[in-house]
Formats: sequence, C-alpha cells, structure tokens
Amino acid sequence: MAEETAPANGAQAQDAASVVFNFEKIYVKDMSIEIPHSPGIFLETEPPALETQINIDANNFSEGMYEVVVTATVTTKVKEQVAFLVELRQAGIFEIRNFPADQIDPLLGIHCAGVLFPYLRANVADIVTRAGFPALHLPNVNFEAFYAQRLQQVEEARRKGESAAPTQVQ
Repeated sequence: MAEETAPANGAQAQDAASVVFNFEKIYVKDMSIEIPHSPGIFLETEPPALETQINIDANNFSEGMYEVVVTATVTTKVKEQVAFLVELRQAGIFEIRNFPADQIDPLLGIHCAGVLFPYLRANVADIVTRAGFPALHLPNVNFEAFYAQRLQQVEEARRKGESAAPTQVQ
C-alpha cells in the first residue's frame, strides 16, 4: 500500500502554491523616429556611429498589478550629423502576487524587463527598416548585471544624501 506523506513544512508548500506571476498584456506605449537630415543623410557612405540608451521603469498601479516599461533611445550619427533617432517605450502589465517583498524589485527589473526586451528589439528593427535604413538589431542586454549596477548607483546616491532616480540601465 502506498502512503501519502505531507511535506515537512506544510505552510511553505501552501505559500509556494499561492504565488502568482502572469503576463497580462505586452504593448508599445510610445514610438517615434526622427530623421532630421533627410534626404541628404541617405546618400552618406561613411559607416554610422550608434549610441543606445536603455531605461527601465516600474509602477505598481493596482494591487498585485505592475506596469514595466523598457525604453530604448537609439541615436545613429554619420559625420556628427544625426542620421536617425528612435525612441521606443515597450511596456507590459504583469500580475505579481504573494512574492516576498524583497523579490518584487528584482523580478520587475530583471525578469519582466527581459520578457519585454525581445519585443522592443523587434519593434526598433522594424521602425528603422521602414524608415529606409538598413536593419538594426540591438545587442542582448544582461538585465541582471544592469540591476546590480542600479543597486550600486542607489547605494552611492544614498551615501551622498541624494535621491535616486527610477531604474535606469545604460
């Protein structure tokens, strides 16, 4: 006869069962492209210089519901002239319930941002191509390393008595 054995810590098993993490919606919150030196910029043959800045913002807008926004600002220059500037804000609504409080911030800044980034990258590539430029594929981002960097920046700001800005990675 087989016997059922209860977990050694029944409360721990019950807590794990009630943890909720769902993607409710992934969407583009804002998207823009500027080509200030067109049409002449399309005739340039020199390779462009690329600068990318990534920012992450998170907002608890309702009980257990969070909006995470990953923003990419991509500036491409040829001979010090801006070829194009793209800003795209990729957002998602995530349901997060019954996680320990100290795990929420890393979940938002690492995992949720990592879920949104492939959508952001595809949308940037699409808008750049539709604007008449060669395909642009943003490199992968290590959100865990950027989260650690952000924690270090917050700690340094705290030591200096400054207030820290929202999560930003560059």
